[in-house]
Amino acid sequence: MAEGMRLMAVHAHPDDESSKGAATTAKYVAEGASVMVVSCTGGERGDILNEKLKDDPHILRDIAQVRRDEMKAAQDVLGCEHTWLGFVDSGLPEGDPLPPLPDGCFALEDIDVTTEALVRVIRTWRPHVMTTYDEKGGYPHPDHIMCHTVSMAAFEAAGDPSRYPHAGEPWQPLKIYYNGGWSKDRLEAIHDAMLAEGLESPYAEWLANWKPRRSGRPTTTIACADHFETRDRALIAHATQVDPDGFWFQVPLAIQQRVWGVEEFEAALSYVEIADGEDDLFAGLGTPAEADAFATRTDLELVHDGRVTEEPEPEEGAPESGRGRGDSSDTHADEDDSERPARAGAR
Repeated sequence: MAEGMRLMAVHAHPDDESSKGAATTAKYVAEGASVMVVSCTGGERGDILNEKLKDDPHILRDIAQVRRDEMKAAQDVLGCEHTWLGFVDSGLPEGDPLPPLPDGCFALEDIDVTTEALVRVIRTWRPHVMTTYDEKGGYPHPDHIMCHTVSMAAFEAAGDPSRYPHAGEPWQPLKIYYNGGWSKDRLEAIHDAMLAEGLESPYAEWLANWKPRRSGRPTTTIACADHFETRDRALIAHATQVDPDGFWFQVPLAIQQRVWGVEEFEAALSYVEIADGEDDLFAGLGTPAEADAFATRTDLELVHDGRVTEEPEPEEGAPESGRGRGDSSDTHADEDDSERPARAGAR
């Protein structure tokens, strides 16, 4: 079904592609689809989160090149294509009050500039389907929020011949999805399975301090347990961001595969119907030739709009989400960031 189809995954930083939807990427590559990962920034301002590497002189001297080398290693593991959008990491501001973002960073770029850059990539590579982050960025890092904004703007502009006419021939991706993440149901299922096996669950404190923030609305479930090992190898390739002995690798792979052997996605916009129980990001698009013809039509009309325009007010006493620290394995960060475990990656 996937052979010949094209999927574009737009991410904020190197390492995000390996912690969000990576098993789905590996699955589709194995089935003959092409997957293009777009990294909006180079991750230049990311912390060194692997304690074993914090004093490495090479990393300290040239973190920008190290992040590029790590991305190439992860790309090789996943078997995908990759391009840099070329913007500069905004960093993760901390403090009270928060400091201003640095001049020239991705989050402060003119939306017309960033959208045009992604439209160029879309029109050149011609994806049938795109993935990105939800309207809150998955967690409130300024680059993740900007990645969402740019992805949605470029999705809507790429097929319009009046928008950025110098940036290539119009091409309309047919669907765009939000990456799913660590829902409470997922955490509880794996937590319970660990306890049933007589093992200590790494998620006990996280669940005990659970604070709702944004609940995912999954429409599409991809069975990809056979590719979890590839996902983990890709994530470990980002050595400055991930400790292979750390938090996110404490659950045995066999338990993950048995208990929650899927990755979830949330259809945001689509020019084809999203069927109940959808299990393929390319569902409804037909053959690659049919999808190509569809993507160049000028009379397309949206038939699915799953975007969220209003969020309910926080529960009384619940902390505001703010710009908290997140982990690179999470895209729907439903819990308060101040009470969550240490991050797996810089994002």
